[in-house]
Amino acid sequence: MMKSKQLLAFLLTFVLVLSLAACGGKEGNSDASGDGGASVAAPEDQKTGGADNGLETGGSDLAYVQNKGTLVVGMTDFAPMDYRDAGGNWIGFDADMASAFAESLGVKVEFQEITWDYKVMELNAKSIDCVWNGMTLNDEVKAAMDTGNAYCLNAQVLVVPADQAADFENLTSLEGMNVAVESGSAGEDAAEALGASTTAVAKQADALMEVSAGTADAAVIDLLMAGAMIGEGTNYANLTYTVNLNTAQGLESEEYGVGFRKGSDLVSAWNDFWAAAVADGSVLETGTTYGVQESLILE
Repeated sequence: MMKSKQLLAFLLTFVLVLSLAACGGKEGNSDASGDGGASVAAPEDQKTGGADNGLETGGSDLAYVQNKGTLVVGMTDFAPMDYRDAGGNWIGFDADMASAFAESLGVKVEFQEITWDYKVMELNAKSIDCVWNGMTLNDEVKAAMDTGNAYCLNAQVLVVPADQAADFENLTSLEGMNVAVESGSAGEDAAEALGASTTAVAKQADALMEVSAGTADAAVIDLLMAGAMIGEGTNYANLTYTVNLNTAQGLESEEYGVGFRKGSDLVSAWNDFWAAAVADGSVLETGTTYGVQESLILE
């Protein structure tokens, strides 16, 4: 009987020791893993390229893009820079060069159509990796993003019905006119600076529709788009463009640039890519394909 009691006491003591050891183990791991389980080191790919890896933690944007295998390009429907072909694929001067840039990084390109007003938000949220869409390098853009070297010249022009073009010659004010503009664009700034009452639309192509339908007196869009989308042989043969609004305001021609997150090392990668693409003739070849004048392309 005594032996049974001793055995029972020994077993109870042994169970108690095991319980205390288990509790101690849980408490020791809770700070390391956050879930009370064993602490496991993160795989190397999660350390350098996971969704949370970014410039805010000192990471490399280039490594982030290469690790996930895609360069996500934020853009809008904006011929001749970015637009869809008959098969629904994105093509254009910017789209083709973006594809070439992605290839130079060893990744695939992915095009993400965005609302232009939200481009900075999309970029910082990592929904996109760059903004590449005939983006004018104004002070607002330069304050919100890091940009590569300017790659193309541009200007804002006034689009009007062709049969009214003579009425707009030597125009220096848009007061009393209803002008369609892309929301958040350089065209909107230019129209408002000249006193226009503006109707903001989602895309520059929509601004052309407003003028063609007679719901706006005129539109202000980029010179490059105007040259490609209006006039004889286009869907807007009844429209023409006149008045370089940069000249009317005494401004220099604008410059296009590609925007990246602040501090991004993709900027230097892009600058190197563009210099090489200019040197090997691929930039000029792409410009010729899409009607971008050689005189507007910057080296």
